[in-house]
Amino acid sequence: MSLPPLVEPAQSLTVDEVRRYSRHIIIPDVGMDGQKRMKNARVLCVGAGGLGSPALLYLAAAGVGTIGIVEFDEVDESNLQRQVIHGQSDIGRLKGESARDSVLEINPYVNVQLHNERLDNDNVLEIFSQYDLILDGTDNFATRYLVNDAAVILGKPYVWGSIYRFEGQASVFWAEHGPNYRDLYPEPPPAGMVPSCAEGGVLGVLCATIGSIMVTEAVKLITGIGEPLLGRLFVYDALEMSFRTLKIRRDPNGVLPTELIDYDAFCGAISAEAADAAKDSTISVHQLKAMLEARDRGEQSFELIDVREPNEWDISRIPGAELIPKGEFLMGDALSKLPQDKPTVLYCKVGGRSAEVLALVKAAGFSDAIHVGGGVSAWVNQIDPSQPTY
Repeated sequence: MSLPPLVEPAQSLTVDEVRRYSRHIIIPDVGMDGQKRMKNARVLCVGAGGLGSPALLYLAAAGVGTIGIVEFDEVDESNLQRQVIHGQSDIGRLKGESARDSVLEINPYVNVQLHNERLDNDNVLEIFSQYDLILDGTDNFATRYLVNDAAVILGKPYVWGSIYRFEGQASVFWAEHGPNYRDLYPEPPPAGMVPSCAEGGVLGVLCATIGSIMVTEAVKLITGIGEPLLGRLFVYDALEMSFRTLKIRRDPNGVLPTELIDYDAFCGAISAEAADAAKDSTISVHQLKAMLEARDRGEQSFELIDVREPNEWDISRIPGAELIPKGEFLMGDALSKLPQDKPTVLYCKVGGRSAEVLALVKAAGFSDAIHVGGGVSAWVNQIDPSQPTY
């Protein structure tokens, strides 16, 4: 479905701008008018991570006049495998500031507005109201639903992208003209069922593919050219090198959001069962260290189980642990491997997966099982910094 241009053209382009954007201007469908629209556009990018990195660079190169960046995190070395807007010298800097500097290096004629804060119910409507278009490159369901509902309430269009391992998706949501995110995902998946990129990994170059598609959709919306992905889901499989689109229809029984809700509670970081299981059965990494030392002295007996995946185990681990991935517990195969005569201590990367496994283990009768809050990340940060983080 074709849509009218999102913004009016700016009054003029400078000689330097015409020279810079000449390869756009000579495209008949873009022309001088389309480039002026891009100069006049105000686009907000939620996140300066895997998808935000290429998106911000190409928004700047395209000549989008005002680019907003919402980002609270700092650059970590593990980001550099895919977040190409940051470099080695940016490690430890705020991602928003690093991204701003890269954007201005690409194009000094654009205006960058930084929002160095976490997007939440208290600020999302005020921030979104300053922009014509939103790009959502976030990697968690709570923020995705927050972005969607705020965009619906304000009548804003937004471009959404998602990546995981070798697969990517993208679409355009605009409730006034078509579906919104809740038509695609009426309910979030059960807590703990969908690993994040930090847990499951992502092919670095996949970010460039999906991020550039997001900017392509932004340019089409701003200038009113082509057929945007409104009402269509773009699906990319890098291993098969296949591209396909699926239709998204409005839910005839769906109700558009009119107010913001508690998105953490709606999506659930962990299931209620896991939260209940972990309530009085969580230890710190310092407590685990003392337990391991006592075990080495023969004063304590327990089994330490790592429920992560083998590739994660290869990066870092807590000494004295045995690897039994979470999937084996979900299949029921792992319960027979647990000792009957001593307690079981579970851990994962940060504590979410081990809490889910803890609930399964306790339900199977292992009432003395416990898990490690903060997981191997806390162990590396607080006990053994010689190991790498991820």
